[in-house]
Parts: sequence; C-alpha cells; structure tokens
Amino acid sequence: MDALDSAILGILRNDARISYAELGRRIGLSTNAAAARIRRLETSGVILGYRAVLGSETPAAGPGLQAFIDVRLKPETESRSFLEWSRTDPAVQDAVHVTGPYDYLLRVSVPSMKALDELLHRLKTDSGAIQTQTRLALR
Repeated sequence: MDALDSAILGILRNDARISYAELGRRIGLSTNAAAARIRRLETSGVILGYRAVLGSETPAAGPGLQAFIDVRLKPETESRSFLEWSRTDPAVQDAVHVTGPYDYLLRVSVPSMKALDELLHRLKTDSGAIQTQTRLALR
C-alpha cells in the first residue's frame, strides 16, 4: 500500500459513493487507474465492503438504540465465518476482534428493544456465539 492507496482510503471513508472519475480527479489518476486501485484494495482484503450508515432518526428506524455487544464464540466457530455473518446483519455497524474474556465487540444500531432481542437471538442461533454481554449507549 502506498500514499495513493492511503489517499483513496481516506476519501472512501468520507464518501464511499464517490465516482471513479471524481476520485481520480482528486488524487491525480485517470478513471481507469482509480478503479483498478480500488479493485486491488478490495481483492487484497483492505476494503472489505461498503454499507449505508443511517441516521438514528430515519423514518424507517425511528429514534433507535445504539448498543455494544461483547461476543464469545463457540470453540468450533471460526473467526472468519463470524465476521462474514456480522457483515450480513444490517444491525451490526462494526465488529472488532478484542482481547480479554470475549472474542469480539459489536457496535449495533436497532430501532427498538424488540429488535435488539431479535439480534441477540440471531447471534446465538446463527453466528456461532455462545455468550453475549450487552451495554446500551446512553449518549
């Protein structure tokens, strides 16, 4: 990864919907060169995906709840499969591998307590989690 790749990542962090042409203009590359660099970053695993981040008061979600969930995986669950699962669940905003008694810390956003309860159920039935601990964000 070089300085241009770092510049691309900085721009994508702020606007992942930017066109290849506009990205190329900002960093001094052609449209095709910018697209090729992004594809290389995706293929190499530097860019894992893109997602829409909704405001906490979107009409679909209502005010919503923000929470942090510590997750301990079953011994037979592979980290890679858990991360793949976390990317498919729309409530999961972030998943980080951590040290300590838990394996992962999730930052989640859900519209209600019922949706949080459903997410916790999915974690234990679909993701390979054996134990969770949830903390609600107050501000």
